[in-house]
Parts: sequence; C-alpha cells; structure tokens
Amino acid sequence: MRLCTEYNQWEWEFKKEMYSWVTKAETRISNFGTVAATSEISDMNEFITKLKTEATTELIKWETKILDKLNKYFDQPEGHVYLVEGYREEFSNSIKSLRRQTERSVFNQITAAADIKEGLKELDKIRANYRGKIEKAVFALTDECRKKKAKMTNKKLDESFNKMWTETLKPLSFSKQHASDIYTSVFHQLQENLSPKGSQLLSEKSLKNCGLKPFTYKPKGLNQVTGWFTKYVKERQEIADSIISACNDCISDKIKRKTNYHDTYIQEILHIIDEKLNKAAVDTDIEFEVSLKQHICGSAARKFQKMHEDFIQENDPNRCLQKNKETFCTDFKDVFQERDQCQKKAEEFTKQRLKPAVENFICRSLGPDIVDKMLTKEEFSTRMSFHYSILLDLISKSDFNCFKSYIYSYEYYVKSWISERIRETFSSRSTVCQFEDKHLKFCIDHINAAINKAKTENTDSLKTFVENICIELCDKLGISQDALDTFMVLNNADQKQFAHWLNMCVEEMKEALREKLKNTEIDTKLSQLHVKPENELFSRVFGCGQQCPFCKIPCDAGGENHTRHFALLHRPWSLAQVGWDESNKLQTDICSSLVISNRYFHFSGTKGEYHPYKEYREIFPDWNIPPDVSLESSDYWKYVMAKYNKEFAEACKAQPADIPDSWRRITKEQAKKSLKESFYVK
Repeated sequence: MRLCTEYNQWEWEFKKEMYSWVTKAETRISNFGTVAATSEISDMNEFITKLKTEATTELIKWETKILDKLNKYFDQPEGHVYLVEGYREEFSNSIKSLRRQTERSVFNQITAAADIKEGLKELDKIRANYRGKIEKAVFALTDECRKKKAKMTNKKLDESFNKMWTETLKPLSFSKQHASDIYTSVFHQLQENLSPKGSQLLSEKSLKNCGLKPFTYKPKGLNQVTGWFTKYVKERQEIADSIISACNDCISDKIKRKTNYHDTYIQEILHIIDEKLNKAAVDTDIEFEVSLKQHICGSAARKFQKMHEDFIQENDPNRCLQKNKETFCTDFKDVFQERDQCQKKAEEFTKQRLKPAVENFICRSLGPDIVDKMLTKEEFSTRMSFHYSILLDLISKSDFNCFKSYIYSYEYYVKSWISERIRETFSSRSTVCQFEDKHLKFCIDHINAAINKAKTENTDSLKTFVENICIELCDKLGISQDALDTFMVLNNADQKQFAHWLNMCVEEMKEALREKLKNTEIDTKLSQLHVKPENELFSRVFGCGQQCPFCKIPCDAGGENHTRHFALLHRPWSLAQVGWDESNKLQTDICSSLVISNRYFHFSGTKGEYHPYKEYREIFPDWNIPPDVSLESSDYWKYVMAKYNKEFAEACKAQPADIPDSWRRITKEQAKKSLKESFYVK
C-alpha cells in the first residue's frame, strides 16, 4: 500500500506535467506563422517534428525521474521494503508503459492540431484578402463622404455603408466550402483496425445506419433456451455497455472543443475498444468485436460529421465577413467622425481576446487542482483504500440498488460515486473559489505585466503594441493571435490612451469574472473542465482493469503492468451472474473456497468443457486466488448476500440461494469489521 501510494503520486505528477506541456504545444501550433510564433521554422512538418522531439525529451526525462524514485524507494534501509522487492520489475514496467501511452496521446494531439491549422491556411488567406478589400473600400467611402457638402447623419452613413458593403462583396468569389465525408474516413480507419483479423466480417450495412439504436448483443449458433446462454449474453452485453459509455465520453470531449475532425479521433476510440476488450474478464469472439465497433463507429461518425460541418460553416469566409459587418460599420463611422476609439477598442480587445483566454486558463487549471485536493483524502491514497471506502459506503447506505449498480455497472457506479465525493468536498464555494482566485490573479498579473512591458518598448504603431502583448501572453495564458487583424481593422486609437483604457478594462474584467465564478454552481464548473477529475481518479483506482474470472471483483494489484492479478476480498460468484447451477439457484460459494474444492466450472473460456477449480490457473494463469478454508474474512459478502438474497435472485433471473443459518446471524457491524480486516485497516 505504501508503494502504491508513492507510485500513484509520481504517476499523477507526470500526467499533470505532460498535460501542461501539450496545452502549450497546441498554442504554439495555433500561433504558427504569426508574429507570436516562438519558432523560426516556417514549414509546419518541420515544426511538428521539432515538437515531437521536444515531447520525447520531456517524456524520457520524466520516465527517468520516476524510475530513479522507484529505485530510491527500494534502496531505503527501513520500512521492510524487502517484502515488496518482487514488485520492483512490475512497477518499472508500469512506468515504461505509462510513458508509451502518454507519448501516443501527445503525438496524436499535436498532429491533429497541426493538420487542422494547415487545413485553415487557405481559408485564412481568403479571409485576410477579403478583409483587406473591405478596409480599402471603407477608407474610400470615408473620403467620399467627407467630400460631400451635405451633412452626413448616422442614417445616411448607414445607408452609404450598406451600399458600399453590397457592391464590394458582389464581385468577390465565395466558393462554397464542401464538407468531407467523415463516414468514409471512419470506415477506412475501422477497416484498417480490423484488417488483421476480421475486416471481411464487416457487414454491407453503411455506417450511416449503424449506432442508431441501443446496442444489443445477439450471438449466433448457440442454444438460446439454456441458462448458460442467458449468462453468456448478459456478460457480453455488460462489457459492450461499459465500452460504449467510455467511447461516448471520449467523443463528447472531442466535440466540446468545437474544432475540425481528425482521423486520430477515431483511432483513439478504436484503441479504447481494443484495450477494454483485451482486459475483459470473459472471452469475446470476433463477431462480437466487429458488431460492437460498427455500432460505436457509426454513432461516432454521425457526431463527427456534424462537428466537421459546423466547423466548416463557422470558418466560411463569407460568414466571417458578415459576422463582422456591424463592427466594420461602427468603426467606419468612428473614423469618419474622428471619434476617439481608445476606450471602445480596449473594451473590444478585453472582451474578445483577453476574457476568453482567462476563462479558458481557469477551466484548464482547475481540473488538476481538484484532483490534487482529492488525492489528499485517505480514500484516494491507494487502490485498496479506495475499494475499502466504497465497500464501506455501500454497506452503510443499506440500499440494494447501490449494490446492484456497483456489481453490474461497476465503472458507471464508481465514477458517479467519485463525482459525488468531489461535490461534497467542494460544496463550500469558498474551497473552489480559492483555486479560481489564484488562477485569476495569475492571469491578471501577467496581463498587466505584458501591458506595462509593451509600454516601455516604444513601438511605432498600435498594431505592434497589441502584438507585443499577445507575444508576451501566448505561452502563459495560451492566448492565440488568430483574428488579431480583424481587431486592428480601421483602428485609429492612440497607443498611450489605448493602454490606459486597457488597464481599466482588465480591472473591470477581473471583478466581473470573480463575481461570475462566485455565482456559478459546482456542477456547471465541473462540466466545463478540460481535465475531468472523476476520470483521472477512476483511472487511478481502476488500475489494470482486470476482474476476477469467477466473481468479477476488480484486481487490487498496484501499477498497470503487473504479471499476477489478485483481489483482497472475493465475493460469492453467483452475484456476478455467472454462478448458479442446473436448479437455477444462486450459489453461496466464494472463489477462495472453490479453488481448494473438488468442484468444476465451465463457460466460454473453457470452450464449454468442465474444468476443476483446483487447476484454475491452467485457464487463468495471470490470476492468484489464495485458498481460504475458514472464510472468516468474508463476512462482508456473506452479510450482503443473506440480506439481499431475494433481490439478487430477481436481478439474476434465478431462484434465491440456500443461505446458511450462520450467514443470517452476521450483523452489519461484524461485516464492517471483516472489511477492515480484509483491507488491513486499523
């Protein structure tokens, strides 16, 4: 447990650091080709190669750092470290695996960001060209209006502007941006993923017709009237539901970014499916895999198609010009009437550029803060302390539906449980506001410093002045220089006065944001976070993801790449809906006693043949289930099964078990005591 605690902390530090690194890398990509760019490289491919080299260096640095910490842990003279010497290699492998997984994720993110940026290059040129034509036409109109002897009222200025706008845009060629067929792209990725094993099994049904209804597993060629068939289908349906839920979370995260589609998105989803299928406690055939992937990819393609079309529409040159028509008109009247634009332009820059960057920075930073805070709690210190806490909470609630959800929808229940703990911890608004105030102060301090630095650089134009502010903030706040040209169009503000008003606007923005954050509900804040705390915390307690092949209890071993799985507290395996006999009765046997009995088991893993429990390792060589004759440490699940025997039977569509009288006499306090003993809680 001590080693797991240490390792979990190292792992989180590594993840947090790489999250920060890739966020800055994405900002550098968005600024590529602008004055805010920090690299002299002009070719995007060369720039991405450079970023990947930097990422690899950072990854190796952290991998070495954690391996050194692991070795120092084992080199310490006290603490009975020799007792866990056998786990040194497994934790070392987990560190290397973490590095490989993170590298794949980082490379995918920067590749997608670069490709999307490059895809906008031509559109950016078109927008800049058309914007220049509008600006030129506005200056010509200004001169024309000034030459007129008649007084130009606001109404006449509006009429003149609208006429000019129509005449200027009429000859411009706004070729319609055609959306790509995302379904075809997704299908190609699916074919490639299945090519080594089952692409020929892909049905002729178009992906457009897949994923429209809830996924229902329907195996072929099996006797559908046996109890074994019911169990077989139930197990695989639960696996499918869990995988679909995880993929939907991933898809939602992508869509929230409001960016363009990239093939790495569906590759990531297919990787999630493969990883979860490999860790599934039951065997799944290729037909199951293909049908599940078709369902998920069909649903994903539908959502990604809409995301892509929304992105195309949002970046359409004509739409972008029309969206800024009112700004052009207002600026034209300001220039014509020689009005001071300083205050208005400072407000515009603050509202359009600084405020979104600050809000984005807070959302980006708050997630890791919440994870850090939760990790200070005892229940999240190790995987075993978490499992103890959640089992203790379950028995304290005395609610069968909670046990049912925990056993049959483990991931959903645990994530919900973690989310509830987060809400409880941050129910006092002062707790989360402390984090938000810290990040808000960081942003405001750096904005003011950037303005003050720009003042001292004696620039010859307002555009350069604003560019210098963006350059100073791009790495710190992730502020991009995109669309800065739109802000500078017809901008005749005095640099010194603009700086004065900008300082005033930043102060007003600070107070307005502080008030907004104070009045925002915790659920709303959690939904906006870039790093989802419940997912990060779940990945820590979920571990390798393996479950006992008999009772489906999660593995308690530390790290992810251990060679032997074990669980501290097995439960009656019929609760996993895989253990009732020909009489259709639930069974009270627990894995720890079954492995020293003369009984036999059979299911898909044994190809339907009976196999002795004593020789379970021939079928499941990666699992270690210590035999327990006394079963004194299992009072927890004895109590639960005795209390909810009828309810479990109904949920499993079976007959209630024959509960021993000794089980019925176990009290809740005795069950809690046995739980403490199982998890070594003092």
